[in-house]
Formats: sequence, structure tokens, C-alpha cells
Amino acid sequence: MLSVTLNEKQEPIVGGRELHEALEIQTRYNDWFPRMCEYGFIENQDYCTLYQDKIGSVLKNEQVQNLTQNQMSAMGIRINHAIKLDMAKEIAMIQRNEKGKQIRQYFIQVEKDFNSPEKIMARALSIAKEQIEELVTKNKTLEIELKENEPKIIFANTVATSSTSILIGDLAKLIKQKGYDIGQNRLFCWMRENGYLIKSGESKNMPTQTSMNLELFEVKERSVVNPDGSNRVTRTTKVTGKGQIYFINKFIKE
Repeated sequence: MLSVTLNEKQEPIVGGRELHEALEIQTRYNDWFPRMCEYGFIENQDYCTLYQDKIGSVLKNEQVQNLTQNQMSAMGIRINHAIKLDMAKEIAMIQRNEKGKQIRQYFIQVEKDFNSPEKIMARALSIAKEQIEELVTKNKTLEIELKENEPKIIFANTVATSSTSILIGDLAKLIKQKGYDIGQNRLFCWMRENGYLIKSGESKNMPTQTSMNLELFEVKERSVVNPDGSNRVTRTTKVTGKGQIYFINKFIKE
């Protein structure tokens, strides 16, 4: 007898061509089905149009939307329909013959079985299983995204606490809090060796031009009065909020 399956909404459906064959209709399917639709059936409500290849696999609409009828015929693509059970019962009744009556009775029995408590529970469990699998997949995706975005999260957390520039020694403390063991002297040394601070001379420990271009540091100047009354200017390298985020993320990745 006809195979009844479920669509994505868990509604029982039957293939239009399969129903056409079971009813032993002599008229061509492509002529017969439009006539059946004249009884008031509505596409995407009572039935859906399907495109199938030579082996019966359903094709996506975008695979056939630009093809002409002749091209589809040449490629062995044919139109079928997924018909809901209520529509299939009415079509069987319309035939007004013994075959139509038998098939309608079959659909009525299928519908009774479909609405039995056992089948309802089975469908509910199946839907729940699919939802759980979907949630597991989403959680795995979120875990991957969280791992990938961890430096950005560190970045955001640091911004919240580092809206102002700080001394390099204070940056060393922040880095250490994030799990990387380093002190002020080692951090100064690392920055000089990696080209962030000038290595020697009067400008030792001042930011390199590259660091300034990246806005990692700023230099604070302060005027100090000497004991003899003269003035001198001191310059202190401070790490900007952007620089704090940059260096913390760099060390955390290491």
C-alpha cells in the first residue's frame, strides 16, 4: 500500500505520483494533478511541489529555478507533490470508484494510528531528541567561538579596568593576574628586546616610533624644580588602555 511519511512539521504526507499510481489513474499525472487542485486545494497549505531527479531524490528549488520544462525533461527531472493526508483522502473520495474507496479507508486507518497515544508520544520523543541534538550542536559551536574570542574577552575585561594609562610595572601586575608570571624588570627587558622600547642612550625605555604609531604608549612629561631653583623635565613611559589590552592578550596567548 501507499507509503505515508512525515514532513518537517511532523505531519503525515503521501507522494502525489504514488497516489496517482495507486488509484490507477489513466490520465497523465501532469494533467491529472492540476485538475485535482481545481477542487480548492492550496499550494504550501494542502500540498507542496517537489522536483525529483532520476533516482527520486528531491532537488532544492534553487537547483531548478532557472531551468525550462524542456531542460528538466532532458535531465530526467520530474515534478511530484507532497500531499497532506486530508487532501489525499479527498482526492481518493473524488474518484468515486472501489479503488478510491479502499485507499481512502487506508488513509483513515493511518490517521487513527497516527493519532494514537503511543504514536503521539513517539513523535514527541523524536522531536525532543532532535531539539537536544540541535542544542548540543549549538553549545559546541558556542564553545568554539568562546575559545576563539577569549583574547577579545580579556581585551574587554581589561578595558573596563584600564581606561587610563598605567606604568609598565602596573602592567606587569595585570599580566601576572591573568596567569603569566612576569615582573616589572623582566617586562621592561622583554619590551626592549622586542622593539617596543628604546634599548639604550638618553631615550632608553622610551617608546619606539613603531609603538607610538600603534598607540601602545604615551609619554607623560612633568616639570620638576631642582634644589637650586632650576627646572628640569622628566618623561615617564605609560601604557595606554589599548596598549594594556595588546600586551595582556599577547602574553595570554603565549
